[in-house]
Parts: sequence; C-alpha cells; structure tokens
Amino acid sequence: MGKSRPAAFLDRDGVINVDRGFVGHPDDFCLVDGAAEAISLLNRRGYLVFVVTNQSGIGHGYYTEADFAALTVHMSSLLAQNNAHIDDLRHCPFHPEAKIDRYRSVHPWRKPAPGMILDLLNCWEVDVESSFLIGDSVRDVESATAAGIDGYLFGGGNLLQFVKSILSEMGQA
Repeated sequence: MGKSRPAAFLDRDGVINVDRGFVGHPDDFCLVDGAAEAISLLNRRGYLVFVVTNQSGIGHGYYTEADFAALTVHMSSLLAQNNAHIDDLRHCPFHPEAKIDRYRSVHPWRKPAPGMILDLLNCWEVDVESSFLIGDSVRDVESATAAGIDGYLFGGGNLLQFVKSILSEMGQA
C-alpha cells in the first residue's frame, strides 16, 4: 500500500464554476474567481482533489451524460491552463422526481447522502483526518459530516482566498 494523502472534496456548481442553474454545456461554464488557482495550490500541497457533484439536470433531461462528460473535459482543460488538475470525480444524476425514469430514485450518492465521498475514500488512499469538503449548500456540508470529514460552506467570492483560509486554520498556511 502507498502512503495516504489528504483530499479536498469540491462541489462543482457554485464552488468550481459559477452556478447558473443546471450547467451542462461548455457555453454555460465559467470558473469561479480563484478556482483554478485554488486547485493548483491544493495540487502543489499534495492534496488529492476530488469533485463530488449532484447532477440532477441529467435526470431531468436538461443535458445528457455525454454532455456532462464533454463539460468535464472542458473544465479539465481550463484548469490545466493554470497547472491545476482534478484527480477523480463522482456525479449523481439521480433525483426522486427526475423526468427520465432510469434516474428517478433516492440514491445513496445524492448529497446530503455521503455515497460519492465514501466511494472515493474506498478507491483512494486518503488521510481522512486531514481532508475536507468545500460546498455551496448545507447539503454539501451534511454529506461531508456523514462521511467523517470536515465541511466548509463557500458563500461565493474568491475560492483561492477561501482555500488559503482553510489551510491556515488547519495549520498549513
């Protein structure tokens, strides 16, 4: 076994990109101020960086899994321009009121349930005690708490400054 590393779990919409409601296409995608720089800082500090994102827009038929995959490639390209990368990603297209039948369910990956985080913890060697989640809603923080990691509520602004404050709080300034 390798050495475990701390991880930063990031919600996507409202943390990495501006939340414009059901962002499923590159034309709708705009990075939050400081997002690429924040992820680059986390990469340089040795953090695994994971995205955990509810994507009910797929279940509601606003965009497809292929659209989501294309947008993920676009996001990765924008991040790479700032020497930043995502190590892994989980998304949950399921919703109890989804319009597309195959996505209509209460799913253990849908936040505030911790399923996406727990799956990543199972797949990677993560130092849980040094890990945290940043989300833009209470359900994100609840998901982190249920998975046994610290959760931070990002209310907007510059993500790099927010991440720096978390790292400082953790004694990693």
